Amino acid sequence: MTATLLATKRVEKPWGRHVLYPGFPDPAADGEPIGEVWFQSPHPEEPELLIKYLFTSEKLSVQDHPSDEEAQKRGLPRGKDECWVILDAEPDSTIAIGPKQPMTADELRQSALDGSIEDKLDWKLVKAGDFYYSHSGVIHAIGAGLTLIEVQQNSDTTYRLYDYGRPRELHLDDGVAVADLDPYVAPPRPGEVAPGRTILVEGPKFVLERWGGGKRSIDLADGHTGWLVPIRGEGVVGGVAWHAGECVMVTGPELLHASEDADLLFAYPGTGRI
Repeated sequence: MTATLLATKRVEKPWGRHVLYPGFPDPAADGEPIGEVWFQSPHPEEPELLIKYLFTSEKLSVQDHPSDEEAQKRGLPRGKDECWVILDAEPDSTIAIGPKQPMTADELRQSALDGSIEDKLDWKLVKAGDFYYSHSGVIHAIGAGLTLIEVQQNSDTTYRLYDYGRPRELHLDDGVAVADLDPYVAPPRPGEVAPGRTILVEGPKFVLERWGGGKRSIDLADGHTGWLVPIRGEGVVGGVAWHAGECVMVTGPELLHASEDADLLFAYPGTGRI
C-alpha cells in the first residue's frame, strides 16, 4: 500500500498563458507561456494513465489519436482515449468534437488541406463543470480561454490534421487512417452512485470519479493504481499530504482524509465497455 506525490512538469506552449489557475504559479511576464502541467511518476513511461492541466489562450490543433490496436500496428505501446473536466471557461470558449455530418476519408483529407475542416467540426460552447470523453479516433480541437484537467491513457501520440496555418508538421496519413468519420456520440454517464461520489465515465480504458470532501476508503485491489487529483481542498492519503494543484498516485487500498470543502477527481484503469 503506497501513495506517491507526483512530480509537476510545466510545459511551454505557444497557445499557453501567463495567467494560469489557483494553485499554479504564473510564469514570468517575459517568459514563455505555460500550456500544460503534467504529473509524472519516477518512471513516467510506465503508468497506464497520465494526468494533465491545460491552460489555453488560442485554439489547439485539429487532431486525433490512435486506438490501442492502431498504435500497436505502428510499434507504439498504447493508444489514447482521453477526457476533459472543464474548470474555467471564457463566455465564448468552445471545444470541437467530431464532425457535424458523416465524412469520407477523402473528404477529411481534402478539408484538412484546404482549411474547411474547421467549419465541418461540431464546435460546442463549454462552461465550468462540463465534461467530455473523447475516445481514440475522435477528431477534436480544444478552443481558447479554457482551463481543464485532462485524464488520458499514457501516450503522447497525436496526429495533427489542421493547425490554422501555423508552421507545424501535419500527420494526414495516420490521422485520416485512424479517424472516426461519424458525428460524436457521448457515452452514458453513470452519475451519482452515493452521496459525494459521482462517476463521470466508466470506459474501457479508465474510470473517472468526482468526490466531495471528508473521510473515505479508497477500495483499490492490491497492486492496482489510481490517481487522486484535488481540484480544491487539502488532505492526506497513505501518509502523503496533498493540496489543490497536485496529484497523488495511490497503489492498493488506502484511507483518504480530505478537507470538507474538497473537490476531488479519482481515476483508475477500467475494464468496462462504453
